[in-house]
Amino acid sequence: MNRFHHVRIKLESFLNNLSLKKKLRYLYFLCILVPIFLTDIVILHALTKNEHAEQLHQMEKIAKSVQSMLSAATEDSALISTSLYMDDSLQDFVSRQYASPRDYFSSYREYIHHSLLQGVSRITNSVIRVYADNETLINGSEFARLSTVSQEPWYQQYTADGYSPRLLFSYDETDGRQVLFLRGMNSLYSDKAERLSCIEINYSTLDRDFQNMGYNYSVYVCSGNRILLTNAMPNYRWQPYDTFSPSDSVGLSQHFTLYGEDLDIYVMEPSGNVLALIRQNIHILILLLLLNIIPPQLLMNLLENSITSRLFRLEKVFNQMDSDVLIKISGPSGQDEIGSLMDNYNRMADRMNSLIDTVYRCRLKEQEMDIARQNAELMALYSQINPHFLFNALESIRMHSILKKEEETADMVQKLAIMARQNVDWSSDSNTIKRELAFVEAYLALQKYRFGERLSYQINAQEDCQNILVPKLTITTFVENACVHGIEAKSSPGWIFVRVYTENDALCMEIEDTGGGMDEAEAERIQDRMRNASLKMLKEKGRVGMVNTCLRIRMMTEDTAQFSVESEPGIGTLVSIRFPLNKAIRAE
Repeated sequence: MNRFHHVRIKLESFLNNLSLKKKLRYLYFLCILVPIFLTDIVILHALTKNEHAEQLHQMEKIAKSVQSMLSAATEDSALISTSLYMDDSLQDFVSRQYASPRDYFSSYREYIHHSLLQGVSRITNSVIRVYADNETLINGSEFARLSTVSQEPWYQQYTADGYSPRLLFSYDETDGRQVLFLRGMNSLYSDKAERLSCIEINYSTLDRDFQNMGYNYSVYVCSGNRILLTNAMPNYRWQPYDTFSPSDSVGLSQHFTLYGEDLDIYVMEPSGNVLALIRQNIHILILLLLLNIIPPQLLMNLLENSITSRLFRLEKVFNQMDSDVLIKISGPSGQDEIGSLMDNYNRMADRMNSLIDTVYRCRLKEQEMDIARQNAELMALYSQINPHFLFNALESIRMHSILKKEEETADMVQKLAIMARQNVDWSSDSNTIKRELAFVEAYLALQKYRFGERLSYQINAQEDCQNILVPKLTITTFVENACVHGIEAKSSPGWIFVRVYTENDALCMEIEDTGGGMDEAEAERIQDRMRNASLKMLKEKGRVGMVNTCLRIRMMTEDTAQFSVESEPGIGTLVSIRFPLNKAIRAE
């Protein structure tokens, strides 16, 4: 009992470590395919057994038919021999002593004239001959002296068997294969000389009748190991009898004795009977195979998909538990246990998201208050400084450069002034895309003075995007990263592309460079920081400009913004920012 319990525990442990899909596959294999396979084997065995029984029945009919044919051919000869035996005129003719050949031929013509012997011989296609121990007889086609055949093997065998009516299959080089029916004619005339009737059944006719039976099986009629008749190969009359060697392919053997001749009929099993049976019933086997495999397979696939697809959806949302909100399971769930679990999870997710939203709103208000306090402190510092002297100084330098015809220096000072005004003016945390791109244009122009031919840039923005508000320095921050970490890290010339457009009811901002790029792991790390930007990250040491920008974008768009980073070493980097247009604020 303990051993059984131990085996059960090990089996349960093994099953618990299998995936549900594998469990269903084991269930399908062991509980459906194996029983179906065994059932098909039983059906095939039954078909084979029935086919074998049918074959055995056919072989029995063939054996009986062959026996009947041989018996019929022999009985005809037996009736003829009986008629000869009872013919008094024949007995008198072969027993009489003739004085001369002339006397014999005179009696012969008289007997043949009144006898039906020659007619019967022609009708039955057999040779009828009577032998007598009478030396005055002259050997002919119907009558002959017994001394002429006394040394023949068939006569020796006949006398050895006691002179009883006898059927013999013999062969000699002169007459070839012979079928003889022998009968003594001495019983009623025991005081006279020995007499013998010999009826030779035509072997070729017997073989033709045998072949015309049209058996579908190979049949051998044997006497001992001699093949007397067969439909498996030609029977040549002028060749000795072939030898038969019994084998496992003999389907039926039947022994019988016909007038002293021991005969065996062998009916051979057809070769490839199993394959023939399969070919004969192939439509049934294919139908069974289709019915036994396709419907269960379809049903198993539906059952597997019903279970595993919903569990996969559950697993997917559980793997996203680290996100800020719990993602609900979409789509139908069903009314079984898995469906109930999915519905309960969705209710839990709604409640948890409600609690998270409440906490998040409270924390957001605290953050807004903290930012407002910091802005107030910053504005107080700004109010202590009058920036006009800086702008006036820059304007003086620009005018002085123009007077001295230093156009390039003047242009640089003008763009520096634009950047200075942007940095100093913090009356609002947002900017239109038009103004943001103007600042980006000034920044890139200054950077081009630094990098020269190593830097080229292109800025494109749709007209309907110009008045959309974004946090200050949103695009500039990523353009600066493209210059510092992209173009500067590459010795060959590079490009920076800035694109702003709308697509699928969303605002898209893309900053792309053809600089040094980064590996996949670094790109995923930066993307993760952009997507999960928080105040906690701002308190960390190091570069937080990108995190600051992403956090302000998330706050402005109610956390609907999407960030992605694609990069390849030596090729460049593409940063994409997208948020719904219904969350966008347009300047009046």
